[in-house]
Amino acid sequence: MTTLPTHTKKKLGLVIDLDTCVGCHACVVSCKGWNTENYGAPLSDQDAYGANPSGTFLNRVHSYEVQPEAGPAQLIHFPKSCLHCDDAPCVTVCPTGASYKRVEDGIVLVNEADCIGCGLCAWACPYGARELDQQEGVMKKCTLCVDRIYNENLPEEDRQPACVRTCPAGARHFGDLGDENSDVSKLVAERGGVDLMPEQGTKPVNKYLPPRLKDDYTNTGDIDILAPLLEPVAPDAKGILGWLDKALEKL
Repeated sequence: MTTLPTHTKKKLGLVIDLDTCVGCHACVVSCKGWNTENYGAPLSDQDAYGANPSGTFLNRVHSYEVQPEAGPAQLIHFPKSCLHCDDAPCVTVCPTGASYKRVEDGIVLVNEADCIGCGLCAWACPYGARELDQQEGVMKKCTLCVDRIYNENLPEEDRQPACVRTCPAGARHFGDLGDENSDVSKLVAERGGVDLMPEQGTKPVNKYLPPRLKDDYTNTGDIDILAPLLEPVAPDAKGILGWLDKALEKL
């Protein structure tokens, strides 16, 4: 079994803004692309265009409709990947030592050369963040793009996880959550960032920023719910639009 480090020099991780995520899956696509072409064995797909496709992904986005205690219902897009927990049960349960947590930055990784594909780590993870690659027979998980963030051959702005670099909504943030003065730590403090399933006691490094309550205009008079039925501002169209309108009326 693998022993967890008593402390790590850094706690690199992600902060995900559930209020900003639009569920576009750009992070899923970029993660699949980068990790198929670079670190470790490729992320395989089985019968990708058939009736029963399956494949390995390190990051997935789930969508849920929720009803807050106050205000209208909301559609929440929920990205999920490895949370690089301080007390990671996936590491301590590994019989070969393939799963381990790095002392220098706290990233949880899998040494694929030692992985036997037993699946114990997937059973131990309460978040379902590990997937067995059926083609390679090894366990896969988010690496925080460890081959990007330390790659000095890349421009500085690209030395962050592919999902963070790609997110068009700016919903994903990367940094050292062990440093109280880091941008991600300040963001968590300002927005009341939370752990996922804290009752599990895994002490996840990744944090989620809760969605803000949406404004309810139904009873304030600020927005007329009959607005789509109002008369147009310019009832008499001119020019080519006027000609087209008259021509359509004769049909």
